[in-house]
Amino acid sequence: MSARRPKRGTLVALEGIDGAGKSTLIRGLAAALRRRGFSVACRREPSDPRLGELAQRVSREDAWTGAVYFTVDRYLARPNLERALAGHDFVLSDRSFYSTLAYQGSVLPPRERRRLDELERGATVVPDRVLLLDLSPREALGRLGGRRAARGPLERLRILRRVARAYRDLGRNRRWTVLDARRPSAELVRAAVAALRLPRARRTARPGRQRR
Repeated sequence: MSARRPKRGTLVALEGIDGAGKSTLIRGLAAALRRRGFSVACRREPSDPRLGELAQRVSREDAWTGAVYFTVDRYLARPNLERALAGHDFVLSDRSFYSTLAYQGSVLPPRERRRLDELERGATVVPDRVLLLDLSPREALGRLGGRRAARGPLERLRILRRVARAYRDLGRNRRWTVLDARRPSAELVRAAVAALRLPRARRTARPGRQRR
């Protein structure tokens, strides 16, 4: 009789166009989960900033090649992701392969889009839950305008409109939890916690775990 596989943690992906507030929500959600006694790891994509920058630059002219660069980044990061899932109750990810389907996949013909979906699923871990922060592209660009860093090559109104439509289609087809990104941060955290339908909170973290 084979030994039972240990139960891994839950992978929660936060998705949305640039400027929607994913990083802010992840910080609040992680704190809320830890207060309830759960062990939490946080991550963001791309894992390798240099590879991510290259993927964004290439994507404006060649969406498929840009998508492949992002996929390679996920493949290389998969061992670390699997270790995090083995050692924590929740892993919160700022983006997942669905970002590539929304940004690069939305300009590909249906056949290549399906091929990309299959490629992504073989390269990384499929999220257990997805929270989509929905925000109008104009408002998102207004938020991005307040950042010190220069805009990325994909942070353009025309592109964000297309990507926002793609995200909404993905969310409907896969029954994601859609959150209104205009709501105050505290309300979004409460809505995210409710959407996860948490099991009974743990009194103590699992042995050998470290918070990140």
